[in-house]
Amino acid sequence: MAKKILPVTKSRAWMALIDHKKSIGRQHLRKLFSDDPGRGERMTAKASGLFLDYSKNRITGQTLKLLIQLAKESGLKNRIDSMFNGEKINVTEDRAVLHIALRAPRGTKIMVDGKNVIPQVHEVLDRMADFSIRVRSGQWKGHTGKRIRNVVNIGIGGSDLGPVMAYEALRFYSERSMTFRFVSNIDGIDFAEAVRDLNPEETMFIVSSKTFTTMETMTNAQTAKEWLLNGLGGDTRAVAKHCVAVSTNEQKVTEFGIDTANMFGFWDWVGGRYSMDSAIGLSTMLAIGPEHFHAMLNGFHEMDEHFRTAPFESNLPVLLGLLALWYNNFFGVQTIAVLPYENYLKRFPAYLQQLTMESNGKHVTLDGKKVNYNTGPIYWGEPGTNGQHSFYQLIHQGTRMIPCDFIAFVNPLIKVGRHHDILLSNVFAQSEALAFGKTPAQVRAEGTSEWLVPHRVFEGNRPSNVILADHLTPDILGKLVALYEHSTFTQSVIWNIDAFDQWGVELGKVLAQRIIPEIEGKGSPKLNHDGSTNNLIQHYRKNKKLN
Repeated sequence: MAKKILPVTKSRAWMALIDHKKSIGRQHLRKLFSDDPGRGERMTAKASGLFLDYSKNRITGQTLKLLIQLAKESGLKNRIDSMFNGEKINVTEDRAVLHIALRAPRGTKIMVDGKNVIPQVHEVLDRMADFSIRVRSGQWKGHTGKRIRNVVNIGIGGSDLGPVMAYEALRFYSERSMTFRFVSNIDGIDFAEAVRDLNPEETMFIVSSKTFTTMETMTNAQTAKEWLLNGLGGDTRAVAKHCVAVSTNEQKVTEFGIDTANMFGFWDWVGGRYSMDSAIGLSTMLAIGPEHFHAMLNGFHEMDEHFRTAPFESNLPVLLGLLALWYNNFFGVQTIAVLPYENYLKRFPAYLQQLTMESNGKHVTLDGKKVNYNTGPIYWGEPGTNGQHSFYQLIHQGTRMIPCDFIAFVNPLIKVGRHHDILLSNVFAQSEALAFGKTPAQVRAEGTSEWLVPHRVFEGNRPSNVILADHLTPDILGKLVALYEHSTFTQSVIWNIDAFDQWGVELGKVLAQRIIPEIEGKGSPKLNHDGSTNNLIQHYRKNKKLN
């Protein structure tokens, strides 16, 4: 059982923050900057190649002091140490939480149940590297003797979102003579479109499922197997040349037809949404090569060490987590926008949705008591500048406060004319406009008709962070992901919730298994759902076309 601690809302720092919010809540960022000209330089932090400007937040030095005190009173340092020491901080599943071990250097010692797990991690990484080199070089041949040119990753959730995001983010570094596709949705269109123009002789599938029983993944995997056999003359021996597994279930993998020599495992102390740097990242390594993959792991590890050792006052994940919590719990904010001004990061917000909302979408504390405060804000976003012509209207002039994280890079990976200077000017302009807005007096000074003035006023006082790095590398991607992993953990500790289970995804999956035979069965199955669900099933059965 988790150690019982004082409810966070009863802590001294929490109550002090309630009072502090009353005094600062209406202060405008215009005044905060006017009263403190050095604020823009002082409220910044640097670590591991990342630069964070958090000066355009509705905070003062006293706010930060109280937030950091809240983190200390919540036992954040002890919880960080517990995670890094391999203690079973995932209390509902009685598991250690060691995604940090996936990127720990060879020779490190991290113990779980009396055993050092690092040698296992590097044994898998070494096997992944050997496999990747053989496939990328053409040494690995398919069933008919042709080299593999197409790789299709089949997974869902953490077995898909991480690999998709990483592939898109690091496409600049990928092997362009190879094609990479990703299938996750149980909707058959997802698979059909992924393989539409591929040659089975040159195609390999990575089936990613720890148990090799995940419904969506194994349904897609079975369809992939049938597609391969149809294209390769029906010889079942072809499966072993065109399918590999990321799993721990040797029996199921063998039954499927995959050689267990080409099965890459991971461990129950790795949650799916924290697994992109494990064997789940095999497609990433195939795309960018072992050297770049290890550079990404080094980036993860560097941010891990920063999080573990840096004082809270200059700790990037802690600062990011505390600021999100400040708005969530003391301003009633419901969403946070993550806005990467880098097209390679177009899937980064989608990746963060699972990371943050599956982790902190919880309604009870570690000891099972219902919380009486908000947890887990909604994370969402799109790359700039596309979003500026879409939802930024609501962020600037809507009735809701939506804190924003802008992510940008000083230097582009591909220089095209003036594009990058214009792109970055938009980052700085949006952050400035959100903070300071445009007053009625400024609007009138432009000669605007009085009736139109209210429509053209920007209230401002809308908070944002700006995160800058030199350019997008595998190393920097690892640091960005770890930054948000640890920011999410920071919030969970203060809320006293378990960020590493996900029981909320189970109920719908269980009910779906019950409904499938009711949909597919012959005759008139007896339905024992609610009236709405019964009617929907009957409507579907009546109107679906039989193939």
